[in-house]
Amino acid sequence: MEELIEEIYELVKKKMSEQGAYDRNSYKMLIDETIVYFHEKGKMTDNDNEKFIVDQLMQKWEFVREELSY
Repeated sequence: MEELIEEIYELVKKKMSEQGAYDRNSYKMLIDETIVYFHEKGKMTDNDNEKFIVDQLMQKWEFVREELSY
């Protein structure tokens, strides 16, 4: 599960940087978008605890904000 969270996290950070989307709402939107993408690609299933994954990723917001502010 941690590997999946990290993979989503890295992709979301990349999308944020590419799109110039640096606020918390954009971060959440990109998490949701990436989860949908992972479902479509078969990297996630309905058995994955999506709420837990989103919660874990949202807890990383401060790290993302600091990282992207440089």
